[in-house]
Amino acid sequence: MEDLKKRKLDKIANDDFTSKEELRFLVEPLAKPQLVDLLAKLGSQYPSIAEEIKSIASADPVHRKLFVRGLAWNTTSETLRAAFQEHGEIEEGAVIYDKVTGKSRGYGFITYKNMESTQQALRAPSKLIDGRLAVCNLACEGLSGTSSAPDLTLRKLYIGSLSPEVTSEMLLNYFARHGEIEEGSVAYDRDTNESRGFGFVTYKTAEAAKKAVDDLEKTLGGRNIVVKYADSHKGKTGQPPFSAGVVPMAGALSMTPGYMQPGKAHVSSGPPTNYSYPQSVAPYSASPYPNPPAAPSPYPTQGQIPYPPVSAKKDQHGFPPTQPVGMNNYPYYYPKQ
Repeated sequence: MEDLKKRKLDKIANDDFTSKEELRFLVEPLAKPQLVDLLAKLGSQYPSIAEEIKSIASADPVHRKLFVRGLAWNTTSETLRAAFQEHGEIEEGAVIYDKVTGKSRGYGFITYKNMESTQQALRAPSKLIDGRLAVCNLACEGLSGTSSAPDLTLRKLYIGSLSPEVTSEMLLNYFARHGEIEEGSVAYDRDTNESRGFGFVTYKTAEAAKKAVDDLEKTLGGRNIVVKYADSHKGKTGQPPFSAGVVPMAGALSMTPGYMQPGKAHVSSGPPTNYSYPQSVAPYSASPYPNPPAAPSPYPTQGQIPYPPVSAKKDQHGFPPTQPVGMNNYPYYYPKQ
């Protein structure tokens, strides 16, 4: 096998013209980084090769399609396309709407005609659209994109106690003093489009996020705001879990079909389904203290003394007296006097 390779290499070195098969034989052993460097060098020297590379790279739309998240509820498809057309010609772009309510779902897609335009847009993934900082990534990377980075918990901050007058632009401008922001916005109500009093800011570095948390001056819009890591805020609004060994009150338990609920008509008469019992109570442990000794009785215990049966006397007609119902002829026992 080695001799065959050596003969082919010698033949290629001696020939003036190299065929396609012979070039493939030379290229196959090369690693991917070597091939990338080689194509980049040839493309920069020969325009025809550069055009061929662009054509092949742009053939698959998966390399040209962007996912854009963090859109305002009032952002339209036209506004979205206008924000991204600076990077090149757009083949398709649209905001995704809920089929039932007809309202925006807060994200959309942009597909460029050339992969080169897509790469330019990814160099500046954050864009301020309708007062909110939207972020884009390749659609093939999924809906999370860069938000799935391992250090996200060290870069994403929760901002609370915001004034209703604070906009996303004001929020971003205020926190930009600590470092470059990757993503951020005030949380708005989908129906009323009014501020919910909190928001999120994601920095590009963990150091910038730490500066924002450690900053003693936390006043925005005339209010003292809350700044902390978003991961530490998760689960704060839900109902706190019950501690071990504590059984919740009946009012705290969710009623399931088959059980009467106060103020509601009984619907189902069958057995309950999917009934989940409350958390198990910790097993009762015996007290470490011994039981106190029993107090002695002040009176001595006395037994029962049997008495012999008394013979009944006959009446004047010669018959024995009638015995009450339920009584028997067993001897009676009387306590000792």
